[in-house]
Amino acid sequence: MTDTNHDNRGALAPKLYQRTFDVLAADIERGVFADGARLTETGVAERFGVSRAPARQALLALERSGLVRKNGAKGYEVRAPDIVRSGRDPVGSEDSRIHFLPSWEILYPDIEIEIVSRTSLANWRINEAVLARHYGVSRTVARDVIARLQQRGVVQKDDKGRWYAPALTAKRVDELYELRWVLEPLALEKAFGSLPAALLPRLKANVEAAIASPEDVDGRMLDTLEQDLHVELLGYCDNGSLMRAIRLPQALLVAHHFLYRWTEEMFVTEPFLPEHLDIIDSLIAGEVTRAQGFLVHHLKVSRERAIHRIEAVAKIIAPADISYLERLDD
Repeated sequence: MTDTNHDNRGALAPKLYQRTFDVLAADIERGVFADGARLTETGVAERFGVSRAPARQALLALERSGLVRKNGAKGYEVRAPDIVRSGRDPVGSEDSRIHFLPSWEILYPDIEIEIVSRTSLANWRINEAVLARHYGVSRTVARDVIARLQQRGVVQKDDKGRWYAPALTAKRVDELYELRWVLEPLALEKAFGSLPAALLPRLKANVEAAIASPEDVDGRMLDTLEQDLHVELLGYCDNGSLMRAIRLPQALLVAHHFLYRWTEEMFVTEPFLPEHLDIIDSLIAGEVTRAQGFLVHHLKVSRERAIHRIEAVAKIIAPADISYLERLDD
């Protein structure tokens, strides 16, 4: 297993400026910008839908990386690598146009991990207006983020119409897993006839590789293997209403995205791997009913492991206060 940095307990998500930097750096290195193209705080902020503070930080980071240089009052000039310099003016060129995600999609991963990480400790109320101010975005962007959190089962409304993220208590985990082992086997059956020929062999190879080399398995890989079975494979079910019902209890998969990072060393060999293999092998053999039985067993035994992970994480994390989240001690 790889080492997990448990010392950085207050920083549970990358900074917004880091994501801005990552996209711009990748575009510069791919030749999206011609050498000498101009970048300004205002332009970056407008394109990413962020405030000028993270835009400024991203540009400073690009300067430290040698990808841009300061050009007085005009902002920054791109220093494109020699292999991609073309001398073309990028303005109006389709090839050099920056391709950005919508503002809410840029923010979403950070906000999701900030909220989900704290649900191992308590319930949390989310203030939409403060969230917008915290990230320097409009209320519309904040509302889009919360709508996605609701769709993913991370947040819900209380009796007074206020948004909150429910704690991952043993009772809630029990309820969500019970829903999963009722709904997912049906989706598995309906997905089976639509699976691409290459899907099951690929999933089998991925699981077998993880079992053969446990020392190479980290939290990100575990999360990917869970997504392979419970999201990608089940996603071939063509019953839209059933898949919408499944998304609520699959909030547990969102939580595992965080939990696996912090509990990589809990097991010498991750116990869900042979369980996944049983399901995949049964599907390859065309034994759908047998695969459904293995899936139910996998979800039932996973419930206790999930509770152990949540309890372990609650003992080691100490997330910093964040303005748009209010802890609800009840």
